[in-house]
Amino acid sequence: MKRRMLGLLAAVTLASTALSACSSGNDAPAGGSADDPVSLRIAWWGSDSRHAYTQQVIDLYTSKHPNVKIDVEYASFDDYWKKLAPQAAAKQLPDIVQMDISYISQYAKNGQLAELEPYLNNQIQVGDVSESVLGTGLLGGKQYGIPIGVNVLGFHYDPELLKKGGIDSIPADWTWEKYEEMARQTGSKGLYFDSGFAPDIFFNYYLRTKGETLYNEEGNALGYDDDKLFTDFFRIQADLVKEKALRSPDYLNQIKGVLEESDLVKGTGIGVFQWSNQFVGLQKAAARPLALAPMMGPDMEKGIYMQPSMYWAITNNSKAKEEAAKFIDFWVNDVEANKIIKGERGVPISSAIKEAIAGELDEPVKQVFDFVSEMEPKASPMSPPPPTGSPEVIAALADLIEELNFGRITPEQAAASFRKTASEVLAANK
Repeated sequence: MKRRMLGLLAAVTLASTALSACSSGNDAPAGGSADDPVSLRIAWWGSDSRHAYTQQVIDLYTSKHPNVKIDVEYASFDDYWKKLAPQAAAKQLPDIVQMDISYISQYAKNGQLAELEPYLNNQIQVGDVSESVLGTGLLGGKQYGIPIGVNVLGFHYDPELLKKGGIDSIPADWTWEKYEEMARQTGSKGLYFDSGFAPDIFFNYYLRTKGETLYNEEGNALGYDDDKLFTDFFRIQADLVKEKALRSPDYLNQIKGVLEESDLVKGTGIGVFQWSNQFVGLQKAAARPLALAPMMGPDMEKGIYMQPSMYWAITNNSKAKEEAAKFIDFWVNDVEANKIIKGERGVPISSAIKEAIAGELDEPVKQVFDFVSEMEPKASPMSPPPPTGSPEVIAALADLIEELNFGRITPEQAAASFRKTASEVLAANK
């Protein structure tokens, strides 16, 4: 019901701005002086709470820049991309768009996003942003996105439930073997250790620890040649499901990813492997103290990376690119704005902002900031963003791993089938 309501709200919101689509940002002066009227359109996806605080930030910006008018468009994640595609085809995209890592390559490749290099340290100050973080917005050596915030993978867990499972603590240097041992230990106590891994995200992490990647640099083939890497990784989860140390796919399909139905929230599971920006929502749903632990090794430092939660990008059809860049700078560097945002879209990329708002954070958000700060110096550069066709590749992988965890196919069969499907899809990028 909530998704339907968000979809209806999005449709109304987007429809209301459609009449001004050709004249709002696109006919405005390119930057202009402080007195020139400028109109911008900005679009994002998210929840009701995200919409509310984003509007507050926009209102704050226009109060400080009274010559600027900003029209907003927002939707749920799925509806957002459905609305953006026809706008892109008609060259009527908003001036500023929120981009996801799985889509930014496609929009940049199609010439729909502006290169941002001319605006860096002019309209958009990035002097206190680490190169590794800023570099996550590079495609082919060109800056197409400014990360809104950064995340890092980890294990989010209940320390008290861990102890009930017979384990005092999670070692900082734990390994995949230790993970299997702990999952079997807690399973013997009637507690599931975790709810499994998102296949593409965590397989890529595992590959990185081995010096490989899910896709090659050109995005036209898989990035690893040895299918033993596939079978070794996915056999771990399949074996633990078979031993009832992890939940079966049929149970996970029943709860459909609803946070409140997860084992951790219900007190029947120890934790969840996920991105750091998801910790606060998990803590709120669990309503009890949780903790964060780094990913498993060996070579955890080679595997982890700072991933942008999402990007702000400026579209090529915008005729107010300088003003759009100034708004992005405001989002990144304004203290008042970030006291409103409070890291909801990931830990701020500016070190000065992180320090300035530290006293405004509640405990779960502070835990996330501290965890990301601890991991950032250990992280390796991010792999290139997923190539065109990756959503199809990821869907095929998810289906195969479900079949594997049901016991219907072997890891070797899954590895061969995945390579065949992925190769066929990615070959279109050659």
